[in-house]
Amino acid sequence: MKARYKYRVYPDNLQKKALAKLFGCCRTVWNDSLAYCNELYKEGKKKPSNAELQKQFITQAKKTENREWLKEVSNIPLQQSLNDLNAAYQNFFNSCKGKRKGKPARPPKFKSKQSRQTARFRKGGFKIYQDRVVLTKVGKLKIIWSRKLPSQPSSVTVIKDSANRYFLSFVVEIQPESLPQTDNSVGIDLGIKTFATLSDGRKIDAPKPLKKRIKKYRKLSKSLSKKTKGTNRYEKARLKIAKFHGKLKDTRTDFLHKLSTEIINENQVIVLEDLNVSGMVKNRKLSRAISDLGWRQFRTFLEGKAEKYGREFRIINRWQPTSQICSCCGFRGGKLDLSIREWQCLNCETTHDRDHNAAINILVAGGQSETLNGRGGKHKTTVKVAAACETSTHFEPMQLSLFDLDDY
Repeated sequence: MKARYKYRVYPDNLQKKALAKLFGCCRTVWNDSLAYCNELYKEGKKKPSNAELQKQFITQAKKTENREWLKEVSNIPLQQSLNDLNAAYQNFFNSCKGKRKGKPARPPKFKSKQSRQTARFRKGGFKIYQDRVVLTKVGKLKIIWSRKLPSQPSSVTVIKDSANRYFLSFVVEIQPESLPQTDNSVGIDLGIKTFATLSDGRKIDAPKPLKKRIKKYRKLSKSLSKKTKGTNRYEKARLKIAKFHGKLKDTRTDFLHKLSTEIINENQVIVLEDLNVSGMVKNRKLSRAISDLGWRQFRTFLEGKAEKYGREFRIINRWQPTSQICSCCGFRGGKLDLSIREWQCLNCETTHDRDHNAAINILVAGGQSETLNGRGGKHKTTVKVAAACETSTHFEPMQLSLFDLDDY
């Protein structure tokens, strides 16, 4: 399987200028080709092939006065830029035809020099040494090897983020590692106050980096709003906010990596609930808190590491009433308000912690466990309970929630 290994690099001033020129050329080739395709679409014509676009906007463009400076950079990243544009169009077309699973893909957009910049080199465009990586027409970049490359990389992408940090991302081939088999299984309930509650009773708090630094963020945003766009002071204020967001991202990613690795090492089967995160962040009261946690990224890490280390990762339906069902007897007590963190089952009178009970039910729904009654526990259905479960117009006391009891 393929994986990415990312490292920090420190170019000097001359190399930064060469990289800026490279990013600009890749961006220009992309935008010129995209504008041409949009014009053809308005005229009702088909999109040209990738080979035709490369011939027109790279080979022939270098012979014109307006684009002759494309000769000053390596030809490999320019070709890869148009390959990426062709892949973006293919994803969009397949999504429109229903051939592509997952979230619908949008058509490609124009690139801006203010956003994240990338350029990809294939074999022949880079060489790796002990403490340097040589890129064609850029030079030897000083790199910090935080870990060894498992194999010879097939490509390398040079990245400049919005905080003016530079990275090299290598694509390498790795062999999946099988961790020792274990009988442990875990269900995970994700929350806001507590990031994750495991079915074994453990509760894990999130670092919530934005919540701890919200005053500083408001101060930086207020300072940026007072600056005139395009001036040096505006750029300095923008860079401060970009570095601030970079630290938040690093803190959050480090926490999610460590937690997902710990869960993968300890359990053979991991069961998670399918949350509609994109829909939940539309709630203006909870959107900032949910975005600060990184639920979707946590699921992605678990899924990828489970495949890498030979673990089983399962997702249950988001409509499972995991918070309403008693994990001891299986009785459904009704919908609970979010402010209720503990509740008592009306059937077996067991007191439950809301999140722990939900985590157990998630594990059960994943097919790795059963409730006490399901696996042969001592539970006798009385006549009163049976009558309450039948379809009738009679008063059904067993279907009341904890909030309904206050009205009677």
